[in-house]
Amino acid sequence: MNGMAALLQDLIAYGPQLLDGLGNTLLLTGVISLTGILGGIAVFYQTLSGNQICRKMTERYISFFIGTPLLVHLFLMYYGLPRLGVHLSPLVVSVIGFTLNVSAYNARHLMTAYNGLDRMEIEAARAQGFTPPEVFRLITLPQALRFSVPSLTSQVIQNLKDTSVAFLVQYPDFFAQMQEIASTNFAFLRVYVTAGLVYLILVSAIVVAARHLERRVFLPGFAVR
Repeated sequence: MNGMAALLQDLIAYGPQLLDGLGNTLLLTGVISLTGILGGIAVFYQTLSGNQICRKMTERYISFFIGTPLLVHLFLMYYGLPRLGVHLSPLVVSVIGFTLNVSAYNARHLMTAYNGLDRMEIEAARAQGFTPPEVFRLITLPQALRFSVPSLTSQVIQNLKDTSVAFLVQYPDFFAQMQEIASTNFAFLRVYVTAGLVYLILVSAIVVAARHLERRVFLPGFAVR
């Protein structure tokens, strides 16, 4: 009890700092989720390109960022670029690194949904004279987005959890602030359990919102084949 009381006192004492850190975590999560879906759509569009070289380069981009650790990309930008005279803030490094990574994952989610679509509708649109960009914008993308909602919302949850590594490039997120408390009172177990509970609450809120969104976009009797 004394330990929990001490932890509570620390949380109250560091309250403003923790709230700032939580705000930074939510900010980064929101930004990379938005840029990640926009980047994912752009990458997904390139996977459907009629240019074989473009498709291969896009596939290599996806394979590279899915197959390599996010932390490596963040470290390369934050600690490597300054040697070339390029200095970026922790927020900019985090946004760029996460966006490149998340875009690859989102493109893969959209590709999976696309592979399950009924191609007759797409072929019918082409037969009616729709241009490739029009087919993508009016038919392919809306359906792919609809069917990949569960995967995309799961990616948002993953984005939130992954932001906890941003403190390694000096981004003052929530986990960084909890780490500072742990280094002050040495109550590592209690501090990290508390941090985990906060992340669990945030993830639960995203899950509730995701389920609501899935119910809104679900079409009864219309499923991916």
